[in-house]
Amino acid sequence: MSAIEIRDIDHVVLRVSDVARSIAFYCGVLGCVEERRIESLGLFQLRAGTALVDLVDVAGPLGKLGGPAPGESARNLDHFALCLANFEEPAIRAHLEAHGVAPGDVGERYGARGMGPSMYVRDPDGNVVELKGPPRD
Repeated sequence: MSAIEIRDIDHVVLRVSDVARSIAFYCGVLGCVEERRIESLGLFQLRAGTALVDLVDVAGPLGKLGGPAPGESARNLDHFALCLANFEEPAIRAHLEAHGVAPGDVGERYGARGMGPSMYVRDPDGNVVELKGPPRD
């Protein structure tokens, strides 16, 4: 047995330029729940199932350590995937469009739980979020 045994993703941290806009996206559109905030650091932690999505204000103490704000030429990461309980494409598309979010193409992609449907969307700062459905039988 190894001294390090990885079981799941604990959290991802995104530097964002507009915290309120990002909270509206992650909570209002994707269904995360705000769990904790430390405004003195510019840190906002959102519950995403068993994991957290941490938002760091680029203008706050932690955010300033990361350099320029994210954008087309300054990315935070390639993407991260949120595991969905089910994947009903028409309902997901309608929900995203109702919130002004452009739904991406659906493809069968491999993830931690196997092959299954997924769709890429962008958050307000241009970060790519993969909405990953459960594996197909």
